[in-house]
Amino acid sequence: MTRWQLLLGCTLALALAAPAVAQDDAWYAWSPKPDRLPSYGKNKPVVRLPAVLARHKGQPRWSEQAVLTKRWDARWIQAAPGDKTPVQYYGDDRTVWVVWGGQIRFTIEGQAPFVATKGFLVQVPQRVRYSMETIGSEPSLRFEVTHTGIKPNYPADNGEAKPAGADTSYIKVSTPTQPDKYDEINRPYIDFFKDVVAADSTHGPKQTRVVSDEAGLVNIIRGPGTPTPPAGNRGHFHIGDDEFWFILEGKCDYLIEKVGLFTADTGDIVFVPPGRYHRASWHDGQMDTRLSFNVSPLLFHNFGPDAGGKQ
Repeated sequence: MTRWQLLLGCTLALALAAPAVAQDDAWYAWSPKPDRLPSYGKNKPVVRLPAVLARHKGQPRWSEQAVLTKRWDARWIQAAPGDKTPVQYYGDDRTVWVVWGGQIRFTIEGQAPFVATKGFLVQVPQRVRYSMETIGSEPSLRFEVTHTGIKPNYPADNGEAKPAGADTSYIKVSTPTQPDKYDEINRPYIDFFKDVVAADSTHGPKQTRVVSDEAGLVNIIRGPGTPTPPAGNRGHFHIGDDEFWFILEGKCDYLIEKVGLFTADTGDIVFVPPGRYHRASWHDGQMDTRLSFNVSPLLFHNFGPDAGGKQ
């Protein structure tokens, strides 16, 4: 290799390793966006909680799908007083709940049992055993998020019987894989109304992440209401992944491509398929909070070329 070839190679390596940052500290790229937007399918832009409750009025226990995609299986579940789940766990994913009514006693392996009431954000890591029991005299209501298509495991260490009546065939196995662990971000629970709202009436929490790992991000996004942004602010889109939100507090305004502008209330679920521009903003008049569900903390955000990489 000649001296000039060596210099040229070093120059190209430096150029690739440290590309110049465009104005406003935003990167620019040609990004794939479908000419024909992915369909909502059976999902809806917004699932209104009052309508869900009305459909099940008078039923002691029920379950209704809210979001179903290749990644997410999210549903509302009401349990009657005294109802208790078997001890179970998921081998390859966390389970996340938003408790929204009644009282649920969670018994999680390695943790002291606790009672969750409205506003508790609870999560159990993969392979950690747990059970839930509705206590008190009122039904419990929870929003439960699992991984689509993955069925739970049931312990068989101490002669426990094979699950009965399941729609899945179960066989006994052994495994060297140990339970996952909680950490500083992925904690057993957050009492949203106590730990966030009561702790600071005008700001969001310093630690916004409820779940953060290679397979998902659940994030608290809280702030004071603002005037509705102009229609030219389209927000952003994701190339191959959907996103949904649980409105925890107040109201949130959404502008979704080919859906339009609407306001979601507390308890509503908002969903957007991949490839669609969407914008979420806090509705004017009060403090507002949305809980976002994404497939990764590193999910790529595509903003318009004139937006400077931000909303």
